[in-house]
Amino acid sequence: MTIEIRLLEKADERKSFRSSDADLDSFFQKYAWQNQFRHHVGNTYVAIEQAKILGFVTVAPSCIEIDRLPADIKKTLPRYPIPVLRVARLAVSVHAQGQGVGKRLMRAAFAMAIELREKVGCAGVVVDAKRDAESFYSSLGFEALEVIEGLIEERPAPKPMFLAIREIEAAIKIAPAG
Repeated sequence: MTIEIRLLEKADERKSFRSSDADLDSFFQKYAWQNQFRHHVGNTYVAIEQAKILGFVTVAPSCIEIDRLPADIKKTLPRYPIPVLRVARLAVSVHAQGQGVGKRLMRAAFAMAIELREKVGCAGVVVDAKRDAESFYSSLGFEALEVIEGLIEERPAPKPMFLAIREIEAAIKIAPAG
């Protein structure tokens, strides 16, 4: 499979994209373009094969309160909000699930986090993992963060998870590119 990861373009056809999550599909079809090209609040990268979108990841700079980080990371950082790269959304087409597209998109996000660290500072990557995606992020090394806010029972809250930049660097050095 020859997959290209690149920034969403205005001409990309998004309407036919279907993952197994209607909320993610709706975001991609209706709001990804606006957020990137009109509001400038996050960029969406797409995994493309033969002009077909296989998946997407939306990222934005963010920060996280030091108290929410795991204890081993907390002790090495200053006591103020820490800059991070937030993976706001990640989805893979139902036709491409189980083929490593999500991992490729995350590898691209990790490369962005390292670049962000070099340019302006970045201590790691944060993701709000939906319940059915927690094991995927855990397999990449993410750790659950302390939840300070309350939970809404009607709609399960995503679990915030974090991966430190040093872990990302180590993974990129040993991970194969494909």
